[in-house]
Amino acid sequence: MVVTQSPVVTTALEAAVRAPSPHNAQPWIFELAPDVIDLILDEDRILGVCDPDGREARLACGAALFNLEVAIAVAGRVADVELAPERDRPSLLARVELGPRHRPSPAERRLATAVPRRFSNRRPFTDQAVPPAARAAVVQAAHEEGAGLVLLDEHGLLEPVAALIRRADHTQTQDKAFRAELRAWAKGHGGDDGVPDSAGGPRSAGGLLPVRHFAGSEEIRVFEQDPLVAVLTTPSDGSLSQVRAGRAMQRVLLTACDAGLSASFYSQPMEIPSTQAELRALLGGAVHPQTVFRLGYGYPGVPTPRRPIDAVVRERRGAR
Repeated sequence: MVVTQSPVVTTALEAAVRAPSPHNAQPWIFELAPDVIDLILDEDRILGVCDPDGREARLACGAALFNLEVAIAVAGRVADVELAPERDRPSLLARVELGPRHRPSPAERRLATAVPRRFSNRRPFTDQAVPPAARAAVVQAAHEEGAGLVLLDEHGLLEPVAALIRRADHTQTQDKAFRAELRAWAKGHGGDDGVPDSAGGPRSAGGLLPVRHFAGSEEIRVFEQDPLVAVLTTPSDGSLSQVRAGRAMQRVLLTACDAGLSASFYSQPMEIPSTQAELRALLGGAVHPQTVFRLGYGYPGVPTPRRPIDAVVRERRGAR
């Protein structure tokens, strides 16, 4: 068992593991030294069928990194972050050192408060429109992390992107390997990872877009007819860009949560190379789509479980 060195580190780790991840696989390990947290990509938890290159896993780790930074800031310390600190160790995505004292801003406090309240809501949303102020806030959140957020209905892209999502969803549901992987992470009523029945949501009986259905409930519900769908983009791609995209994704999701919005992902088109390329072309070809999600006002849902801190922490190599 690794004992965390300070209450600040413990609080930061508890926030980090609340990040979203594909199939709730939680693909992260944290290596600790005094006042240092190394974020490691857990390659054993990369989904081999829908995420073979680990892109979504790196986004998840970037989201965990953002939660770390916010929690450290609210605890009254500066978080000094270095991405890819050791060139010969690509699984080491980031090193976070606790810096000097810091007075947290009201914005940082709001984001930190949203961390334990944010979860992927796979249930139908209401048809209440997202107001302009909330739309502007989530777009600005992406910009603050060097990313873009395209609200599809504002660019006349909702229908063509919806067609891509439906096609990708159909392709995946016809793939035996994909279905087997999905079943492996649909955890019924137990476990500390994966998606339990309580969080899986109902099957879609209509609506513009299919929300991925885990084993969950066999109840059939009509989803919203006019969803607000957003695509997070970055100016470049590659491992570091994907980690940065994860940070931006999490700032957007926490900002949305702070505004009273729910969110869940349309990962399907990003997990098939051909539809990913088509999505990029629809966006003009100059930016790289990283993730697609819907935003709206959700009915009460259930968060997915998380592994205990002891299961994701180990002593940093050479630490004393």
